[in-house]
Amino acid sequence: MTPFACLRALLLALLIGCTLTVPARAQTAPAQTIWRLLDYIAVDYAGAVSNGRVVNEAEYVEMVEFSASARQRLADLPPTAARANLLQGAARLEAAITAKAAPASIATSARQLGRVLLAAYPVPLAPSSVPDLNRGAALYAQNCASCHGATGDGRGAAARGMDPAPIDFTDQARARERSLFGLYQVIEQGLEGTAMPSFAHLSPDDRWALAFHVGRYAYPEQLASSGKNAWSNEATPRRLIPNMTTLAAMTPAQLEQTLGADKARAVTAYLRGHPDALSGAAGSLGLAKERLQEALVAYEAGKRSDATDLALSAYLDGFEPVEPLLMARDASLMRRIEGGMAELRARIDRGAPVDQVRAQVAVVQTLFTDAEAQLSPESASTASSFLGAFTILLREGLEALLLVIAMIAFLKKADRQDVLGYVHGGWIAALLAGTATWAAATYLIGVSGASRELTEGFGSIFAAVVLLSVGIWMHGKAQAGAWQRYINERLSKALSKRSAWFLFGLTFLVVYREVFETILFYATLWSQGNGGAVAAGALAAIVLLAVIAVAMLRYSRKLPISTFFNYSSVLIAVLAVILAGKGVAALQEAGMIDVRPVALVPRIDLLGLFPTAQSVFAQIVMLAAVLFGFWYNRRLARQRDTQPAVTGKSG
Repeated sequence: MTPFACLRALLLALLIGCTLTVPARAQTAPAQTIWRLLDYIAVDYAGAVSNGRVVNEAEYVEMVEFSASARQRLADLPPTAARANLLQGAARLEAAITAKAAPASIATSARQLGRVLLAAYPVPLAPSSVPDLNRGAALYAQNCASCHGATGDGRGAAARGMDPAPIDFTDQARARERSLFGLYQVIEQGLEGTAMPSFAHLSPDDRWALAFHVGRYAYPEQLASSGKNAWSNEATPRRLIPNMTTLAAMTPAQLEQTLGADKARAVTAYLRGHPDALSGAAGSLGLAKERLQEALVAYEAGKRSDATDLALSAYLDGFEPVEPLLMARDASLMRRIEGGMAELRARIDRGAPVDQVRAQVAVVQTLFTDAEAQLSPESASTASSFLGAFTILLREGLEALLLVIAMIAFLKKADRQDVLGYVHGGWIAALLAGTATWAAATYLIGVSGASRELTEGFGSIFAAVVLLSVGIWMHGKAQAGAWQRYINERLSKALSKRSAWFLFGLTFLVVYREVFETILFYATLWSQGNGGAVAAGALAAIVLLAVIAVAMLRYSRKLPISTFFNYSSVLIAVLAVILAGKGVAALQEAGMIDVRPVALVPRIDLLGLFPTAQSVFAQIVMLAAVLFGFWYNRRLARQRDTQPAVTGKSG
């Protein structure tokens, strides 16, 4: 396969959207049913018992029946280390209901039992994307309004004569005890003994949209403005609700315990009406924290493979989306997080004692908390946006610029301006392909953290190998005494159509790799606001890169061609070593290569130097190949210099 064909295949794989996914967790229907029973007990027990006396006999009988059913269903679940404790908790709950315990105690016990259940038998707790509230409203009007009423008050036209009556979603007492996940469960499975049917035929996204819509009736939009102020200006609400999973699982009553009733209602109204507020940095880092905790639970249970996958997901799905923004605001913290995550994966991979893994999880969780503070809305500033945009473009663009300028200067030195169009075509095509990738990632397929790292990793390694051969070739031409004859006699053949397309492909690959990375970084920065500062930072970086390019081209014209070959070969060889380290590091972050941290090695992004044994080894191998190639070129040159001249005279 030609280099250009390889590039085309790589781009095709990217646009298709190669992703690295964590193994899906099964939707354990029995566990979901048990959780729904416990949730129903937590919400409705207060309507059955008050002050140790039964106030609604039918409701109380239902509570007794549900608690017994939950215990029996728990006994039928697949055996796990947690099942015995779950059964004991269910028995205690059943006994407390029989003894007519206080509603607050029953609600606490049922909620706690539900949390332990979901930890032992995981089920999806939150929507996979931001719910479509307009879709939820349309589904409610179509499927629910006839019974629950157009305003959710339970007085629809079809509600007459129903026993029990449809739920009044505007009832504050009931709503404060009901989570969005609880609503989702009832929508999915229906409610036995009532007229509420299952809506399992709806897609999960539709069921979540409906749950969010229903969950808003007790929390009207009028409360949302004060909730937005609290969410934007105070750290406590964002700490309590770091992601969509927490929002879906938490009841307003639980939120009231920290925020107070009024503020909890306002924040609930804002987030249920604007769930997209959790799709930014706070939600992403919240997911990272959640995955880390799940990884620790899996490791403690002896499931090392699951722990590895979950730790990888914490990085790729949780931290990777906010890495560009954190790099702009606190590069040192970003590097500490990457190092901490690498160390955690290394401990999991080598089967370290549980207490060592637990300690490292605690370290990384603390770093994530620090990152949340850095990425909070109040930490955003015009200066940080400008510096982030400037440094990102300058860093990502410099490597590509050095290679492109070296090739342009080489072709001008060789008087082959006719081939320059292929080099210019390569970087222009890379810019266009980068824009197409951004559009595809935004509107069509989505680019996961794994896809990003895989693209960068494979692209870097492929480019490093190609640059190695180019650098050694150029060094060889500098050593040859007859370099001018080579230029005059062979360059026209060497730069055939095939070689010209090779230059196009090499330029495209190196530039596209940087464009791909830069566009994803800029998309994150732009989403945080301060668009003017981001644009100004980009413009300043472009101006500086242009100045560097002009200076390099002017300086290269003054160099003798052999000296130019020497300098260019060294530059290209250095780039090959840098890309080798970056490529391996990216594949490590994507989970394709193991991680073995090396404490004595510093991290220097500009040199592609990362403190892991594998990336350092890759750079050593590449450097050794460069040095061997250069040595071999000098050896051949000495041999040519010492060979006796061949004359046309005979003895």
